[in-house]
Amino acid sequence: MECVVQGIIETQHVEALEILLQGLCGVRREPLKVHELCLKSGPNLGAVPSEVRLICNLELTEPTWTVRFVGGAMRGAGAEQLSVLVRTVIESKASKNVLRLFYALGYKLDHELLRVGFAFHFQRGTQMSVTVSSVNKMPQLHNTDEAVPVTPGIQLVEVTAPALSETYTEVASAVSSFCEYLAPLLHLSKPGISTGVVPTAAAAAASLMSDGGEGGAGNSNSSIITMFSLYVLPSIFCILVRALAFASEELVPGITSHSFKA
Repeated sequence: MECVVQGIIETQHVEALEILLQGLCGVRREPLKVHELCLKSGPNLGAVPSEVRLICNLELTEPTWTVRFVGGAMRGAGAEQLSVLVRTVIESKASKNVLRLFYALGYKLDHELLRVGFAFHFQRGTQMSVTVSSVNKMPQLHNTDEAVPVTPGIQLVEVTAPALSETYTEVASAVSSFCEYLAPLLHLSKPGISTGVVPTAAAAAASLMSDGGEGGAGNSNSSIITMFSLYVLPSIFCILVRALAFASEELVPGITSHSFKA
């Protein structure tokens, strides 16, 4: 299974986000270009519909294919209290004939996307990945060369971390803690719950570009500290004040508080 959160950011602020991620992750970014095909099962495969995603990594000299099955989200009171989505994920490498195989099994193409951007893979309490990408659709089937953005000027940001049934609460906590550092630029939440572009993004991006735009991990780290002081600490202070007010109210009553060719 995996823990996942998503958010959106304006393309004009992506460079600032990259500077921030470079300082937080401590690793080099990796280019991202994947062709993703979503297939859904036909009626001959049972009453319960299923969905698989075929993902082709176009960044490699020899494109490689992966079959990815994403199960339903964890439910229950415990899952609702988490700020991240916990879901079952199964992946397997596949050959270039995988699309023909699923067509033969009775699956049909629902839609396809081309995601172009970059990714960071790093260790921060747990293994995590952050992807920042433009999501593009293809007017002509499988023609990635003519892909156009689904939402021009907006890019998708996704943070994922693998987890086990015994460790998902700790992993979810680590992901939530990491996302707090990105809060001035974007808000990350469970997939399907969009909060739009955050109002502090422009000011935070300007701060990052002025402090970290001329390179160096030192400048990036300085930018992170500055942003933490300007945006994150005030939020923490407000939470503490509310907590103290609530405690006072309890103690003293009255105090208020690539192209694939089929």
